[in-house]
Amino acid sequence: MRLSRPPGFRRSSLDASAPAPFSTLIRTASHEQHAEAENSSFMSDMLGGRLGVAAYRRYTEQLWFVYRALESASGALAADPVAGPFIRPELARTPQLARDLAHLGGPRWDAGLEPLPATAAYAARIAECARTWPAGYVAHHYTRYLGDLSGGQIIRGTAERTWGFARKGDGVRFYVFERIGNPAAFKREYRALLDALPVDELEKQRVVEECRRAFALNTAVFHELGRQFPLSA
Repeated sequence: MRLSRPPGFRRSSLDASAPAPFSTLIRTASHEQHAEAENSSFMSDMLGGRLGVAAYRRYTEQLWFVYRALESASGALAADPVAGPFIRPELARTPQLARDLAHLGGPRWDAGLEPLPATAAYAARIAECARTWPAGYVAHHYTRYLGDLSGGQIIRGTAERTWGFARKGDGVRFYVFERIGNPAAFKREYRALLDALPVDELEKQRVVEECRRAFALNTAVFHELGRQFPLSA
């Protein structure tokens, strides 16, 4: 027997009271910080093709320190019930960064390489979360890798057009995920993992706050890069 529905009933009247998936919550809650990072003067100038390749190289060097912190912890976290499901070998970026930096700076690209102070703080926070708080590590993992699969492709296109790198070749390999055949499907799977994160609501709120912090740390790196590479008048 079908139950009758009251006049004016709409399915959305029930859906409206349902809690939003965590992947939606974490995206919307960090939107302001995400926009601030994207709209920093350094990133705007780089995406606008107004900076030289030296600025791109320096930015790529900072990514090296960030991803080394992320990926050096992956082995220890692979079996962790919270962070482990997010550790996917097809996401690993440090080999590609090393190849890009060798293309940009030669075989001794890492000789004397030091992070900017903001980059060092960013990498240190990732390492701290990896050691002490797997759910916090997930916040940093999410902000970096899903950004690479999405907005990172805009940076790749800009670099290819502005500085003449071969399409998906040396210099931009960081942005090329050769082992991910369908990025859209991969991102859907990733968001499903976020929705299934095995933590309580209070911990999820802490993860959201760490996501905001991750964007703020990233923005601080952009600000320091902007001071190093001010747009010429």
